[in-house]
Amino acid sequence: MYLPPHFKSTDPAVAATLMRENAFASLISNDDDGFPFVTHLPLHLSVEGGQGDQFVLWGHCAKPNPHWRYLQDRPEALAVFIGPDAYQSPKIYADKARVPSWNYVAVHCKVQARLIEDNAAKDALLKKLIGDHEPTYAQQWRDLGEDFANKMLPGIVGFELRVLQWQCKLKINQHRPESREALHSGYLAGGDDERALAGWMDRLKPGA
Repeated sequence: MYLPPHFKSTDPAVAATLMRENAFASLISNDDDGFPFVTHLPLHLSVEGGQGDQFVLWGHCAKPNPHWRYLQDRPEALAVFIGPDAYQSPKIYADKARVPSWNYVAVHCKVQARLIEDNAAKDALLKKLIGDHEPTYAQQWRDLGEDFANKMLPGIVGFELRVLQWQCKLKINQHRPESREALHSGYLAGGDDERALAGWMDRLKPGA
């Protein structure tokens, strides 16, 4: 993606936070005709490595979804995580010769896919996602029994997406520090996305 230096974050902890808080991602591959094919899905993030910067994503799709076949044939893909976004009014500037903009935070991950088709491994993958979104459901899933699980699990194909490269973009007008307070105050008084962006501004504030 287009990534001006003043909007680029190289901190893996920041990227991991953004991915975990916005786990509903877009997984993009090329289909058999070379056209981008997109599946929208939740992904679980695991962090490995001594520096905490080796990301691994885990997810699954329905067996009838051809995406897993595209991953099998062309394992490199792109996973995109989009966080809060909001309009930026030019009224935050003292200089009126300004134009509107749009602020957002995002992470793009180039990944190498490995399919997971073994039932036990798919069950372990599902428990990662359950742990992210509804930990109390884990017991209900276990109580449904092995026979039920063995009927359901063949209906999905899991995948491990090992992140080869990642980019983190935090576009919140950092290059205009003189307008920070006006933008922050406006976002605090706005809706959910605006308030979330104000929170990101707080995280990025020097000394925070």
